[in-house]
Amino acid sequence: MHVLYRFGVGGLENGMVNLINRLPAGDYHHIIVALTACDRGYLERLESSNFECHDINKRPGHDFHAWRRIFELIRQVRPDVLHTRNLGTLEIQLLGWLARVPVRIHGEHGWDVNDLNGQVRKYQRFRRFMGCFVHAWIALSRDLESYLTVRVPISRARVHTICNGVDCEHFQPRGRLDDGRLTFGTVGRLATVKNQTLLCGAFVSLLRRHPEWRQRVQLRIVGDGPLRAACEAIVEEGGMADQVVFAGESDRVAEEMRKMDVFVLPSLNEGISNTILEAMASGLPIVAFRVGGNSELVEDGANGALIPEPGEDGLTEALSRYVDSSELIAKHGRASRVRAEHLFSLQTMVDSYAALYAQLLDSHASSGRA
Repeated sequence: MHVLYRFGVGGLENGMVNLINRLPAGDYHHIIVALTACDRGYLERLESSNFECHDINKRPGHDFHAWRRIFELIRQVRPDVLHTRNLGTLEIQLLGWLARVPVRIHGEHGWDVNDLNGQVRKYQRFRRFMGCFVHAWIALSRDLESYLTVRVPISRARVHTICNGVDCEHFQPRGRLDDGRLTFGTVGRLATVKNQTLLCGAFVSLLRRHPEWRQRVQLRIVGDGPLRAACEAIVEEGGMADQVVFAGESDRVAEEMRKMDVFVLPSLNEGISNTILEAMASGLPIVAFRVGGNSELVEDGANGALIPEPGEDGLTEALSRYVDSSELIAKHGRASRVRAEHLFSLQTMVDSYAALYAQLLDSHASSGRA
């Protein structure tokens, strides 16, 4: 049983889809539980019929009716493994313990929008308390592993680091377009933590400093969300609306990546970013801030630019380095592709999850509690 806040377009959800699609269908049946709702269109990405999806329609805050529904579902289904993801679902582990689920796993995929640096003590205390009901924790980056083992803290023996993987067959380089324009691009939900307003501001600053680049450079933003109006206002007020394309939400991310020359992720924090991995597999240089797990993906000066801290000036400067350097774009793009293939294969990720599930189930069976 996989429990997450919402099942729809997103990096966490994308990783879960890849995992479900590639685990041996004869060995697993997957129950997806969305605390809010499942996007029925997104379910089409699941390639087999060995799953079912349940909408809980949880109300904001403490919804005891929703907890009762989940508890009844757990008792009805009797899953071998309960796998919750991120802080918003951690409390479900208590229900799994009450229902005597044999194996209980919690994954930390990224930082909560209200705790971007892991400093909030009440969240640390909550994780520490809920750790009594969790057999194993999964951290998607070394940054998150350090948070769990040092700040919370959770015993290192119970924390496993499994990075996201990327499908290097689906995401492929395409070479530069021949229209003479350099396209900076980003993909993601337009939300505060993703920080696309800063990217829009940096792009406007770039072209104000270098008006001669105006007809040679454009920005492509793929995604939708609450920050869209603010992003549109920034480029409109800056007089750069003709140089920015708002492509909206897309389920053809690989095609969108092939329309870009340089990928930019302005997020305030990240775990192991799926979109960076997809951009790397697509052979793109990466521009990002040195936050969260980004430093595990981007080697500054090798496959992109890793800016020390979030800020418009640093981002503007990093973008400018690529405008007149097709050689740098090609060099960093090739390095991104090689790094994705060698270090972040999708099969490595799937094998790691399968091995952990099997290890914990075997441990439970051999303990005599089966």
